[in-house]
Amino acid sequence: MFDIERWQEIFDTIRKNKLRTFLTGLSVASGIFILVILLGFGQGMQNGIEAEFKGDAATSIWVWPNRTTIEYKGLNPGRRIQLRNENFDVIENQMGDEYDSGSVLYFPRGVKVVYNNDLLVYNVAGTTGDLQPIENEYLSEGRYINQADVENNAKVAVISNKIRREVFAHVDSPLGEYLTISGAGFKIVGVFGEYGDDEGEEERIFIPITTAQLAFNGSDKLNNLNYLLPDQGSLNATVANTDRFIKEMKTYLNEYHGVSPEDDRAIRVWNPIEEAKRYYGLTGNIKFFFWFVGVCTIIAGVVGVSNIMLIVVKERTREIGIRKALGAKPWGIVAMILQESVFVTAISGFSGLIFSMAILEVVGPNVEIDYVVNPSVNFTVAFSTVIVLVVAGAIAGFFPAWHAARVHTIEALRDE
Repeated sequence: MFDIERWQEIFDTIRKNKLRTFLTGLSVASGIFILVILLGFGQGMQNGIEAEFKGDAATSIWVWPNRTTIEYKGLNPGRRIQLRNENFDVIENQMGDEYDSGSVLYFPRGVKVVYNNDLLVYNVAGTTGDLQPIENEYLSEGRYINQADVENNAKVAVISNKIRREVFAHVDSPLGEYLTISGAGFKIVGVFGEYGDDEGEEERIFIPITTAQLAFNGSDKLNNLNYLLPDQGSLNATVANTDRFIKEMKTYLNEYHGVSPEDDRAIRVWNPIEEAKRYYGLTGNIKFFFWFVGVCTIIAGVVGVSNIMLIVVKERTREIGIRKALGAKPWGIVAMILQESVFVTAISGFSGLIFSMAILEVVGPNVEIDYVVNPSVNFTVAFSTVIVLVVAGAIAGFFPAWHAARVHTIEALRDE
């Protein structure tokens, strides 16, 4: 039930002790403020890491050859490993049910790309249509390379948005235009884009793998094997699944190319999910540290509230004795002290919450720091933290209040 006289007493007490109340509230508000800001930057770091790995599908696997570094079965170290079409076919036959998409890349050397008598400085890569989900690319216009293009050695090309802007800005659409690649005409059938800010992947012109190998003396050579594995629902399960796939695949490739099982440099593998796990583990530790610092700050504020309530009880001992002499119940004394404690804690906590959320809302979208993108915090989490703080404030005020309620009336009236 609302008791206006009790609220008047609380406000009178606050007015009489403005500086003390302000400093107590400031310690509580700063605790919430620091915690929310730290949590916001923790989330910003996670957003930044997600953005870093957005360029390629998280569960993709990239394989490329290198030189051997260990002697094996009479074969000297330093041999250059060359991937072949057969390697891709065997992995598809033996392990095809373990991945969602599989593709290859072949980069012909010494090719010249010309459009309207202008020499273009872009890379040409032979591939298949399954590269699109592995590279996490999207289509802006037209289509991607398909199976019919591969089977028919079609002379078609897919260019990037960057090439479209830099070379074909004068036409409504580059579809149907022809590029001359080392003297052969290739019809543009599609335009792709890359997610993320890395435009390095958009320096490529894709053509069918069979056309690239046949037209540019590639024989059955490959530069990359690329795979997209299914998401297993959790980070640890996905990492374990990719590790099994990589181990089985490398066992076959090592046997085929005469590479020692201990030679990790002859056939290189890059797995974004493994990198992501390390970064997510780092951000998890940082978030834990942020929580620890924020909670310690809040605890310091709550201890300050408790100390202030002890001082209040000491100062009002005689008043409490008079109240008890006039018939005040112990729980009425407790409620009086608690109400002031909860009021100060709640006002301070919500002030710190509103101020910190406002700063994140205004400043967060404009933050431009490496690995930090749009710092923000879940309002429900922040609000729940304030509620916990208010409860903690009530607990902090309870013990001084209970001490006040147990003071003997005669001793309280004798207090000076």
